[in-house]
Amino acid sequence: MERVAGAWCDGSAACFRLPDQDQKLAGVRLINQFLGFPEFTYASRERRWELRIPRPDAARIEYQLELTHRDGRRETICDDGNPRRAPGGYGDSSVLWCPDYREPDWLHLPAAGGEWREMRLPAPSLRAELTARVWSPAGAADRYLVAHDGPDYDTYAELGRFAAASVAAGRVAPFHLVLLPPGERLEWYAASTPYAKSLVSEILPGLAGDAPVIGAGASLGALAMLHAQRYEPGRFAGLFLQSGSFFQHRYDSQESGFGRYLRITRFVSSVLRAASGPAIPTTLTCGTVEENLANNRSMAGALRGQGYEVTFAENRDAHNWIGWRDALDPHLTTLLQRVWP
Repeated sequence: MERVAGAWCDGSAACFRLPDQDQKLAGVRLINQFLGFPEFTYASRERRWELRIPRPDAARIEYQLELTHRDGRRETICDDGNPRRAPGGYGDSSVLWCPDYREPDWLHLPAAGGEWREMRLPAPSLRAELTARVWSPAGAADRYLVAHDGPDYDTYAELGRFAAASVAAGRVAPFHLVLLPPGERLEWYAASTPYAKSLVSEILPGLAGDAPVIGAGASLGALAMLHAQRYEPGRFAGLFLQSGSFFQHRYDSQESGFGRYLRITRFVSSVLRAASGPAIPTTLTCGTVEENLANNRSMAGALRGQGYEVTFAENRDAHNWIGWRDALDPHLTTLLQRVWP
């Protein structure tokens, strides 16, 4: 039976259809971070809006539809003809699964026993106090994975579920998972020296004592974790950096309007120019269809040249939480096994 609505992959193309029996709409376009805003065309015989585009190098496509009504009013909606949804900080999107997409198996594995608690973490240097959520497995553990943007990592990328399932399956040694709230994110995570100082001298000691931690983050959170590790290398046993905002002028001029762009590029430039570095096991992941891919490739090469034990993985997705979730295994799993054999 012919599809009359929704989205699907057809060979080398991604296809979208929206019924409109009486052509009540003046226009429809797709909203997607890496495809741009391609316009649908109206097929009058079939009484529907249609879009067919070459399939991008991605296994999933998150999107919304922008509808233009006859009176000029515009609205952005999810695709009613496609029941799949992907969560995000700005609300749900529709998502197209291409035939080669597979959800991670740990989503369907049993979870290890453990408990969640809240910890208040004074950060005098920032004139702030953070409240972190911490998951601890049943039994003893003296290992810590600390994640920037922790609440979102858990809500949208299911980092807590990953931790509990991976421990239960025996894939990794038991560890404490610490979800750090972002606070003044656009300031603190943008290569801020006061934040790096507070993280390594106030926040982490309050969490883990003298124990080195594995630091994790995505986007600006990844940048901030690398910045902190360069500031005080001894606090870290490993880094897991996803789609880091490692802005460089040659790749990222489109980001120049961001208020801390120059501070970020100065820090990134200093890392790229360094002859050597405080090397630790480090895993970077980045989507094949995101703007940060070039600067992540560049950073991975620079860190490898400085002696870091670098694993760099390109996952067939974009700059979004589900793409980061899907890269946790095997890439974070392997890093945890390497650092905590």
